[in-house]
Amino acid sequence: MASDSADVVMPQMGVSVSEGTVTRWLKKVGDPVTADETLLEISTDKVDTEVPAPGSGVLSEILVAEGETVAVGTLLARIGAAVAAAPEAPTPEPVAAPEPEPVVETVAVEAPPPAAPATHETNGHAEEGHTFVSPVVARIAAEHGIDPASVTGSGRGGRVTKGDMLAAVEAGQQPAAAPAPPAPGPVAPTPEPVAAQPVEPPPPVAPPAPPVASPSAPAPAAAAPEEGETLEPITAMRRGIAEHMRRSLDTAAHVTSAIEVDMSKVVQIREKLKGEFVSSYGVNPTYLAFIARAAVETLREWPWVNAELRGESIVTKSHVNLGFAVALEQGKGLIVPVLQHAEGLNLLGMARGIADLAERARTKKLLPDDVQGGTFTITNPGSFGTFMGTPVISQPQTGILGTYAVVKRPWVVQDELGNDVIAIRPLMNLTLTYDHRLVDGAYGAQFLRDLRNRLESWTEADY
Repeated sequence: MASDSADVVMPQMGVSVSEGTVTRWLKKVGDPVTADETLLEISTDKVDTEVPAPGSGVLSEILVAEGETVAVGTLLARIGAAVAAAPEAPTPEPVAAPEPEPVVETVAVEAPPPAAPATHETNGHAEEGHTFVSPVVARIAAEHGIDPASVTGSGRGGRVTKGDMLAAVEAGQQPAAAPAPPAPGPVAPTPEPVAAQPVEPPPPVAPPAPPVASPSAPAPAAAAPEEGETLEPITAMRRGIAEHMRRSLDTAAHVTSAIEVDMSKVVQIREKLKGEFVSSYGVNPTYLAFIARAAVETLREWPWVNAELRGESIVTKSHVNLGFAVALEQGKGLIVPVLQHAEGLNLLGMARGIADLAERARTKKLLPDDVQGGTFTITNPGSFGTFMGTPVISQPQTGILGTYAVVKRPWVVQDELGNDVIAIRPLMNLTLTYDHRLVDGAYGAQFLRDLRNRLESWTEADY
């Protein structure tokens, strides 16, 4: 029978991804499935994707319900041979009742491995097989000073998930970790006669912990909806975005500088190339492609904008892996696919790469490697008409470029005689948000200045 069945497991969705959430089952127990047919959809903090059936047959068991987050490699379901499914159906309808039972029993069967009680004692030990602490959980624990062993895990076998850790932070468990250091306080009282008074002053220093608890004010979010309100569960992607954005703001010293660009040359050349690019290559040369091409060239001259702080070192890179923020689900989701080694692409290659990534991001066809390794990011809210913004840096990068709407406005220029005159020009605002721990205002401003000069002096040689 083993040879007639196939196991469906949580796939590895990238080196840094250790768990995934089942968002939707497209088949139910008893349904026939064909090899490579989409069986379910999963979500991680980096990408949403579909999981194909590893074989043909009948879906005999579903072991992980929708909404559950489990570790990579976890058994999600079993597919049995189609022939085996027929004998079970013939048996009287009563047998159909037990059919759902297996789902409950299988969950129970999974329960033994958890050794649940022991899990809480080994939650902090990453070496403990199925009770390991994922890299994501370990990072959050380290950042907020929370001992994973003190958090009640909701994952299979009592394992602490990222959601558990974030809930602990929001619930104000962070201060609980702070008191740990004062633990030596009780030891001090032993020699109380020697320093009874000096020991008293230190305790007052502990109160600074409360300020840390204040951010967790939004914890009370479990209240029942009032009239006119609706509740919906937060998705794994939304949770990942929230955690990443908060961590970025807590890590980097964000500063945003802006500059206006006369896009006349770009508009003129784009109109000239558009027909050829669309008819010959099937790709539209968007303003974003021009800006990305110019940005890559400018990053060569200002490498710290494409660098990162790694511990006590500044890491500069000879390559540019360009990330592009793509809005999903009518603005309810965001993903940043990466165009690898963009420094080797001309304008046509850039336009093709951007179009391909955007399409695959919106149709959930991205691969794990498509969202890894970015060194610099461009976000383009201008496509929706906005003219200014302050983007959040994607860690561990140092900068993110914001591009905005091209708008025709009055602009002061010089005529052929050198006189100032007012002309109508297509203008665009660009913003650079950078980490002030590494990039100073003058450095960031010079990057923007040179980027503007490239765009305003674009020639056919820059294709």
